[in-house]
Amino acid sequence: MTTENGSGGPPRRLRHRIPVSLRQHWPLVAVFCAFVLVAATVFGSTRVRPYITGNASVIASEITENIAGSVDFFDAEQDHTVNLDFSQSDYDRMIAAYQDEGEKEWITADVTVDGTLITDVGVRLKGNSTLMGLRGGTGGPGGMQMPELPEGMELPEGMELPDGMELPDGMGLPDGMEIPEGFAPPGGGGPGGMVSLSADDPTSLPLLIRFDKFVEGRAYQGMTELSVRPGSPVLNEATALSLTAESGQATQRYSYATYSVNGGATQTRLLLEHPDDGYANSLFDDPGVLYKADANSSFTYQGDDQTTYADQFTQVNGQGSQDLQPIISFLKWMDGASDDEFAAHLSDHVDVESFARYVATQNLLVNSDDMAGPGRNYYLWYDLGTKKLTVVSWDLNLALSSNSTAGPHDSIGMGGMGGPPGAATTDVPTADTAGEPQQRGPRMGGQRQEQGAPVQQGGPGRQGAPAMGGGGMRSGNALKERFLASGAFTGIYENAYRELYEQLFASGRAIEILDEIADSVPTSDSLTADALAEQVETLRTRLQARTDALADHEVIVG
Repeated sequence: MTTENGSGGPPRRLRHRIPVSLRQHWPLVAVFCAFVLVAATVFGSTRVRPYITGNASVIASEITENIAGSVDFFDAEQDHTVNLDFSQSDYDRMIAAYQDEGEKEWITADVTVDGTLITDVGVRLKGNSTLMGLRGGTGGPGGMQMPELPEGMELPEGMELPDGMELPDGMGLPDGMEIPEGFAPPGGGGPGGMVSLSADDPTSLPLLIRFDKFVEGRAYQGMTELSVRPGSPVLNEATALSLTAESGQATQRYSYATYSVNGGATQTRLLLEHPDDGYANSLFDDPGVLYKADANSSFTYQGDDQTTYADQFTQVNGQGSQDLQPIISFLKWMDGASDDEFAAHLSDHVDVESFARYVATQNLLVNSDDMAGPGRNYYLWYDLGTKKLTVVSWDLNLALSSNSTAGPHDSIGMGGMGGPPGAATTDVPTADTAGEPQQRGPRMGGQRQEQGAPVQQGGPGRQGAPAMGGGGMRSGNALKERFLASGAFTGIYENAYRELYEQLFASGRAIEILDEIADSVPTSDSLTADALAEQVETLRTRLQARTDALADHEVIVG
């Protein structure tokens, strides 16, 4: 018999089949196995959250099916149609989930875009304060809580609300309060961006359409998500988006379409690309990471634990290679920086020139719900090369709907009935007084916060808590407040403001853009040509008033 070792001797013992190196170091192997066993026993039920901070690459989601469609959806010279189809039972379940639990559940639908059918897309409700009416609340724009008036109070005799405007159940106007003659909601929504929503009319609801929700890797013309905006025709938002793009700043593409649900009556709707992985990775020339601020976020340092910020900032791209550390590191620095340190080193952390243009643009557009508004509407871009943050505007539905006379250093409040919208609430030094002692922070009820005092959190009129100002609600943002309050950045801000005013308003470009947009807005069962023309004229008047109000301002004339 031939033996295993070929020598005719007995077979090798089993231990000899183990490599010599392992036999020599068996105690180490035994210790390792024991450690694995203990770890599995002790930590088996513990959730582990990996944090990745060092890799400078960005992982892009792969699109395996890119539906070309019939025409470019963002070609304003083309007529566009969007038709949604979903079951009534699924829709009822989606509405019930939001009304009962506040959850935005996805349902399956088919959507036809410009004649191209895409089956099994995901659809859910979109928005925060906009949707509050569906839950029986009295929500206003940007998270503003509408006050309940005394029981029995109603509109003065003979007074009527404008078409399409409704007050919450049990709410009326105080005696003697009147809606201005000729009042018309800017751009087709309610005053200050309010819109009328009804669960009985699915076409009235803001929705998010997601092409890859149930079919992985699918996109439509490179987009995985499309946002259906409420209201019609919301010319103010479209104009604000176009003006932002005209200035060279990052923004979102949009298109108007004739819109219907389950073959019902058509509506005129504005649809926006919703920032996704592809949007983020094509936003700037250099690689970076995009983060969305949640409506309930606080732009404050709350420790180094990333889980604390997970529900406040959503990372749009780079999952698996990047995380929230850039935001946390900046907030930590800002929290500990004195005013002098802030002025000297902000440019190490933030693209200051870009930020000055962002802040100036929001003022020019009298947008009361930007990064400092109740809705915290902004994205943060972190450039992996420069290691600096850039603010990207988002959700401009309240732009061009507040006080047209607000100056470059005025705070924009939630305009609306009941007070002068957008009245000045902040004093910021001009270039001529940059060397003098300066006030810092918002002025609330005539109170000022002296330069050098810390930005406090959570109290009335302070960052972190909504406060009344300019006839409405507003919140705050420490970065924006400290930037505007620092004389070191006044010149940069005023130069940006002056350049943007000349480019967009003094040149007449804003009104030209409005007219271009008007030509692309389709009529529908809900929007007649006459109604559209009236809305265009209303916004044209507002744009001209904004231009005239700033023409002789000291910041503009120098």
